[in-house]
Amino acid sequence: MEKEIIIAAKGAPPVGPYSPGIKMGNWLFTSGQAPFDPETKNVPERFNDQIKVTMDNIKGILEAAGGTMDNIVKTTVFLKDMKNFNKMNRIYRKYFSEKPPARSCVEVARLPLDIQIEIEAIAYIS
Repeated sequence: MEKEIIIAAKGAPPVGPYSPGIKMGNWLFTSGQAPFDPETKNVPERFNDQIKVTMDNIKGILEAAGGTMDNIVKTTVFLKDMKNFNKMNRIYRKYFSEKPPARSCVEVARLPLDIQIEIEAIAYIS
């Protein structure tokens, strides 16, 4: 099985030596996606906007690999402040159908460039 690098056509470019997504067989693993707007190359100031951009970046990688958000089986959410947990949930749930993936959510001391959220995902695309 050979690994395939997945980069979304309209996704945020990597800011280091990593691939946005790796597909091996039917499995897709994303790197932690951040709220870097692929058009402006900026990070939105508002937390709610950071969630939307992050989720859209994940969606772009899934689509580039031939999948949808419903193919995600597991996510890990990194929050700079757990006080934003409920805000994150309100927006996060809109990206999934009736069967959301398994998820872990942790508060971290700091994220790159002082962003407020980062999310990684694992998907199975048949």
